[in-house]
Amino acid sequence: MLTHPTLDRLHELGLAGMAKAFAEIEASDEAANLTHPEWLALLLDREISHRRDRRLMARLRYARLRHQASVEDVDYRATRGLDRALFQKLADGQWIDAHENLILCGPTGVGKSWLASALGHKACRDNRSVLYQRIPKLFADLALARGDGRYARLLRALGGVQLLILDDWGLEPLDAAARHDLLEILEERYGRRATIITSQIPVDQWHDVIGNPTYADAILDRLVHNAHRINLAGNSLRRDRPAKPVKD
Repeated sequence: MLTHPTLDRLHELGLAGMAKAFAEIEASDEAANLTHPEWLALLLDREISHRRDRRLMARLRYARLRHQASVEDVDYRATRGLDRALFQKLADGQWIDAHENLILCGPTGVGKSWLASALGHKACRDNRSVLYQRIPKLFADLALARGDGRYARLLRALGGVQLLILDDWGLEPLDAAARHDLLEILEERYGRRATIITSQIPVDQWHDVIGNPTYADAILDRLVHNAHRINLAGNSLRRDRPAKPVKD
């Protein structure tokens, strides 16, 4: 068998995974012991794995998750009130397919953003589209987008992903533009997509953050009533991390 022409044809067909596997098997002692069906099966397996990995990397690049986190690395020993059974059920992702929401509340440093990123990472692995947005930056980006023509496109992106993570909700009261933007996002997603909200502010104080009672009722109706809730407590986990040595 002519190795180089075969590799060239595989690359021409866009079968990079098969090409790499072909070159590795051909160069190994394993090649002589494989039947033609075994050769083909190995090449197909490698191509499937290669394409799956590429899709995952593309989804993760688009998601721009705040943390490199995974559900397998969650620390259930930390004293913060995380229900292991509930979180593992959420990691399955059925609530995403059911277009439900998740609210992660708790004081700063208890791992809300990390847990949201872990669920986002698992959703990417499960071939779901994900987008992470930190709310203060999101509202600033939307304000700029109004002036440069990107507003409608940005709203479509926020409305289209299967899982939208809105981090750091409630750090400051919303102005009129932010209230309008949030309602537009949630209206587009309601009953069609799933959303994660993380916040230091308890849900019963969200009316005050939103400000306008009419907007508050509309926003919370689309966000809270079909939401799973995880309420975390305790001291900041950052305090438990070993301090970096001070350089002289």
